[in-house]
Amino acid sequence: MPGLRRDLGLLRDRRFALLLAARTISVLGTAFAPVALAFGVLGLPGATATTLSAVLTAEALPMVLFMLVGGVIADRLPRHRVMMTGESLNAAAYFCLAAMMLTGWTPLPALVTASAVSGIASAVLFPALTGIIPDVVPADRLQTANALLGLGQNISRVAGLVLSGAAVVLLGSGWALTASGAMFTVAAVLIALLRLTPAERAAGGGHSVLAELRDGWREFVSRQWLWVVVAQFSVLVMALQAAHGVLGPLVAKQSLGGAPAWSAVLAGEAVGMIVGVVVTLRLRPRRPILVATLLTLPTAAPYVLLGLSAPLWTIVGGAFVMGVCFDIFGVLWQTTMQREIPAESLSRVSSYDALGSLMFGPLGLLLAGPVAIAVGPRPALVVCGAIIILVTLAALLAPGVRGLRVVDDEPAGVAASR
Repeated sequence: MPGLRRDLGLLRDRRFALLLAARTISVLGTAFAPVALAFGVLGLPGATATTLSAVLTAEALPMVLFMLVGGVIADRLPRHRVMMTGESLNAAAYFCLAAMMLTGWTPLPALVTASAVSGIASAVLFPALTGIIPDVVPADRLQTANALLGLGQNISRVAGLVLSGAAVVLLGSGWALTASGAMFTVAAVLIALLRLTPAERAAGGGHSVLAELRDGWREFVSRQWLWVVVAQFSVLVMALQAAHGVLGPLVAKQSLGGAPAWSAVLAGEAVGMIVGVVVTLRLRPRRPILVATLLTLPTAAPYVLLGLSAPLWTIVGGAFVMGVCFDIFGVLWQTTMQREIPAESLSRVSSYDALGSLMFGPLGLLLAGPVAIAVGPRPALVVCGAIIILVTLAALLAPGVRGLRVVDDEPAGVAASR
């Protein structure tokens, strides 16, 4: 298995190992958050699904609004420092949320403010993360790097989601959120140890922010495969946010046993992501965007099953399939962007990707609570699944999505070893 040995040899690179460790620990912290925050908020006196919608929307909306600024910052400044700032902001936000849950002082404006800081942190962090990988590894190792990062992150998701359900039941949401803050702090320290030479850092621009955003926009709209899939995800993520953030936990609380059941669903998704990322270590499709887009069709499964009152084990199975598909999509998508977009524009284009993909997410969260009250959470989940299927079929009509081919940039000996 010379190809596999070569892939795993990337772990011996100090800078990549630091990046991998930081992201693995950060995602472990993030994995505690959905269960702890959702059931912590729902457990507050007088809280409803609309309360949870407000808190989650407060996180999602600033993430969307500040994403473009985050892309410009990540293309101007050393990306490891930008990532360190994002991790530090996340730590501060979750320590504040934990303190509120532990003390019982939980006014909605304070919860919303802390969640908003976390959203800003994500807007700073995500564009830098996409851009830093080509700064750290050579071009012919990009998919391997993305896959190994995904593997570490997904193992963390499994561990975090399993442990978070137990932590919420045994210790309460406050301590689970405290653990998240501590992990973000450790991730910030590890990123601080990552040093990029001046030649590898994003060039500091002498242009205005608006001029740099216009340059990034031209790169973005010049590629049909890119803007079509981002448009697809703008609607798909709206349905996902409503289903995953509000409707799913609500049904779990009402009829599946609460936090442990929802943790099982999320863990099934995370296990699927581990399987998916292992597949991507060897998978090299010639039409990566076509394959990636097709794989978003089965992601509707857990929501449709949940909406149809299927047994818990089938919902967990659907979440597993969703995890496999989404992780293969993510690795193929990130690698294609890193290959096709010039390095000096990558974080800005990534910010347009994130902005477009996430811009309707707050709307999904905002509408989920009232819709659940009006028609019931189960019918709303079935509608979310139908939206995912329809918008994916629409994206597949675009020639750019079906036709983009990879030019193999690996050494001939590596390709031949497969």
